[in-house]
Amino acid sequence: SQINVMVNDQVAASLPVPKETAGTLQQQVVDIPAHLVTEFNRLTLQLIGHYTMMCEDPLHSSLWAKVSNTSQLELETTQIALPDDLARLPLPFFDGRDSRALELPFVFASSPDNRTLEAAGAVASWFGALASYRGARFPVSLGQLPEKGHAIVLMVGSASMAGIELPPSGMPTLSMIANPNDPFGKLLVIAARDADQLKQAALTLVSGSKVLAGASAQIERFDSLQPREPYDAPNWLPSDRPVQLGELSDAKRLSVSGYNPGTISIPMRLPPDLFNWREKGVPLHLKYRYTPQPVSTNSSMLISVSDKFIKSLPLPSQESLKDDESLLAKLQQDETLLQESKLLLPLDSLPLQSALQMRFMYDYIKQGECRDIIIDNMRGTIEADSTLDLSGYEHFIAMPNLGVFQSSGFPFTRMADLSETAVVMPVAAAVEEISLYLDVMGRFGDSTGLPASAVSVTQGDQDEFLEGKDLLVLASGSNQPLLQRWADRLPASMGDQSSFELSDLVHRVRTWVGSDTRVNQRQARSSLALASGGAGAYLTGFESPLDSGRSVVVIAAASPDKLVDISSALRGGEDYEESIQGSLAVINGKRISSLVADEQYYVGELGWLRYLQWLLAHNLFWMLLLTAVAVSLASLLLFFTLRARARARLND
Repeated sequence: SQINVMVNDQVAASLPVPKETAGTLQQQVVDIPAHLVTEFNRLTLQLIGHYTMMCEDPLHSSLWAKVSNTSQLELETTQIALPDDLARLPLPFFDGRDSRALELPFVFASSPDNRTLEAAGAVASWFGALASYRGARFPVSLGQLPEKGHAIVLMVGSASMAGIELPPSGMPTLSMIANPNDPFGKLLVIAARDADQLKQAALTLVSGSKVLAGASAQIERFDSLQPREPYDAPNWLPSDRPVQLGELSDAKRLSVSGYNPGTISIPMRLPPDLFNWREKGVPLHLKYRYTPQPVSTNSSMLISVSDKFIKSLPLPSQESLKDDESLLAKLQQDETLLQESKLLLPLDSLPLQSALQMRFMYDYIKQGECRDIIIDNMRGTIEADSTLDLSGYEHFIAMPNLGVFQSSGFPFTRMADLSETAVVMPVAAAVEEISLYLDVMGRFGDSTGLPASAVSVTQGDQDEFLEGKDLLVLASGSNQPLLQRWADRLPASMGDQSSFELSDLVHRVRTWVGSDTRVNQRQARSSLALASGGAGAYLTGFESPLDSGRSVVVIAAASPDKLVDISSALRGGEDYEESIQGSLAVINGKRISSLVADEQYYVGELGWLRYLQWLLAHNLFWMLLLTAVAVSLASLLLFFTLRARARARLND
């Protein structure tokens, strides 16, 4: 018996496991040959076990080994200085081989204006989309380069920075240079004559990085050729047509082999406002192939969504196919058998970020001593033209809902480029507020898969810049005048005095989120004001006072240093027991408390008949009134009809 240490399916070492040491802790140091290590690596430990010199059962219970999770892998590496070449982008600023969270500093040569912040937001959202599940943070500094590592530098006009020397140019420029503080660090410098040119350079970076080359590139022109459409984010499942599973996963990931082939997992990100009222489910037209066993009774394919079991489909054996001559004829032409199945996936079982999971489970038939031999000839494939169809669902959701804001950035990400979003920044925003703004833009990019190329940044002093937009308002202390103008609409405030509205949520110990929006409502029942000792940060949402159906999300903290707690809470993770929900959530360090869940307005559109049905189902009085009116009209119509017939009979 032995344990094979394999790197990328190549044997690096074989460790004997003699029966004399069975059951005792063993320790071994293995030197992995460097030539086996590539960019993407897979370390595998394979047990080849024997328990007798006679005939063996490969699934015998005595064949086992446990590798301790305290085992360590040590790598010795030598760092090298990369050349200044834009063709390597997004390297070295983002490396897809690094599974850790991305932390990329942004350096502004001078205090940024609104257009400069829009340019920085587009770049941050691009890196956020690249970082994806890893998450991303963007610390901000003014005029000071990091002591180590990489950074994004934005320079406008005559602003200069020590250690950065660029040739004079009247055109927007993208340059990659060495960090003067770190020979192994790189700076991506975005420079322009004015802020409009700077944004042009930023949009060139996030849209055209694949065509850049050399240490520097000058941009002559950048034009947007086609506007975005609602819900067209690349990361979201299309809701206007059936989508093929081959669009969601590589073809090689849809095929498996062996008796224990593992799970085929297809990631899905749903639009958060799909209207699920009285819908049967999402149609899944599944096409699959498998190798039929000669004899079996329990072989099946299990279908789940995010580890929640949905359905089991039988995999008939060759013996059971004899009763179906057409299937048997197909089998004789091809050893794999194409099957089709149509089923419905309940939408309330699909988290916004979910995975469609399919697993082929083959029956292992015991044939007796010296005949229990596993032949590794089992194959299973999900056809790429299998479809999942969301087109039957409409977009309609009760708001405010901070849960969909945290998970998907909704309603701002409804337009993937954020063309209907305005970010209201404080006047003379501090670096902490700018960093939070970039972190949020990175999360939006992660949700949509696109850079926020059309986001607007304003100070909110003029309402005409806010009309027709969904508003994201950032504040710390009392530095946001817009919140003072809208104080009567805020369920919380922070400044010299803190105030919070409270509902029954604060008294509940079990989870309160359900599929029925009426169950989730928890309107404010009391109000609390504190002179001191209040919570450090909060998020709240409400309908825009300027436009019906438009949303406002406020992210505020008592002081700028508390904003980092909000950024961490939005990312979530194992350190947080709760998630951000409802219409008002307070953040105290690692603790998130939802205080109010008051749904006040609706976003989206339903057909008039569908909306009328939904409205009557939720309002008993209007249903009874409409029923009474309908009965009255029907009675009047019947009365006049019978009266007319009676007159006609008398005239005859």
